[in-house]
Amino acid sequence: MSQAVKGLISVIVTTYSREDALAAVLRSLSRQTDRDFEVLVADDGSGPATAATVAAWKAKVGHRVEHVWHEDKGFRAGEIRNRAVLVARGDYIVFLDGDCIVRPDFVARHRQLAEAGAFVTGNRILLSPDLTARVLGDGLEPETWSFGTFIAERLRGGVNRLAALLKLPLGPLRRMRAKQWQGARSCNLAIWRRDLDTVDGFDADYAGWGKEDSDLIVRLINAGVVRKDGNFATGVIHLWHKEADRSALPGNERKLAQLLAGRAARAKYGMSTLKAKSMPVNEDGAA
Repeated sequence: MSQAVKGLISVIVTTYSREDALAAVLRSLSRQTDRDFEVLVADDGSGPATAATVAAWKAKVGHRVEHVWHEDKGFRAGEIRNRAVLVARGDYIVFLDGDCIVRPDFVARHRQLAEAGAFVTGNRILLSPDLTARVLGDGLEPETWSFGTFIAERLRGGVNRLAALLKLPLGPLRRMRAKQWQGARSCNLAIWRRDLDTVDGFDADYAGWGKEDSDLIVRLINAGVVRKDGNFATGVIHLWHKEADRSALPGNERKLAQLLAGRAARAKYGMSTLKAKSMPVNEDGAA
């Protein structure tokens, strides 16, 4: 079943009006030991400041970095991720949130874990509001910290856990939850492009925050793609943020319940609904 990624990996970073966090994420991507990747910033309707941040980091990351944007019409993370996938050039897609800092081996670890017929779900540690403020305000670079530094921060209450930072050779244990969708999040998720094509990407029928990533995972499993855990290999450093507006969650939960009651694999409003449309990529920071 093993099939390493031989070529370009596409890292899709989802963001919305949080330029300081995005800059920290792009900085961490500039430090990757594996250099064969590109970055697509999937911007869910931010203003010019986000475009300027992407433009400023294009030369610094050292790879193709593009800004994929659509108009702000509320939370549409699924759709903007689909737009980014459609302009991605890699055969393997790693989804990352714009407030998740990665360590230097993040891309290399995902390349190592890739397997045909499987998607890889990673885990994270959460930073406290105070430590997040210091990271962003003082220019701290947690992607370079030693494990000892994280232990000290854990003792101070700056991080919620340490296990996600450990590296363990779990082997077959990584496939123990092959058909379990619960707990998988799109903030650290790797999928073969061909499998995204099979299920037609994220379902843009999920408007507002919540469950669009669970929907994708369920449909991948329905299509025969299995889950592989990236825990103890690909952990990311999640910056604190205020809780999102959850007013759309009950409706999205009902949609997910309907999906779980059946065996559907294709998105209701997926990538195919966008292919006939223009797919603008911001080359100069203009919307």
